[in-house]
Amino acid sequence: MPFRLNRLAAEVSSALAVEYQERHGLDIPAWRVIATLGFRNDACSAQYISQCTRTHKSTISRAVTMLLHEGLIERVENEADRREFRLQLTKKGRALYEELFPQLLRREDEILACLSAQERKQLSALLGKIEQSLDLIQTSEEADAKQAY
Repeated sequence: MPFRLNRLAAEVSSALAVEYQERHGLDIPAWRVIATLGFRNDACSAQYISQCTRTHKSTISRAVTMLLHEGLIERVENEADRREFRLQLTKKGRALYEELFPQLLRREDEILACLSAQERKQLSALLGKIEQSLDLIQTSEEADAKQAY
């Protein structure tokens, strides 16, 4: 089962990556940073992004450096701990997220077209159960509760 899940995840990620790689020059780690920040209503650390996406911290660090250079994200001071900086989307980054997210949802619909609406709900519920059993971060509220940022 792990082999099949890993292979499926890689193929779906690659299929979705075409949408943002060709048009915007983003790689998968850069999109993961943008998507994570886009889902949240507040800034978060690179460590949180690494934990949430299960992507190595050095890979996230390289993506963050590129996105900062491109003006898609910015660093903001953590008010609770002034030694730490958090990341958030800039207006340009938010606009890119708002443009890409619906396109990726459409592509996801194409990929999942082989499943009925009921099967999609079941798949989502089953994946959620597995994520929960593995104690994976699913929402920013859960991450904040675990202090995983």
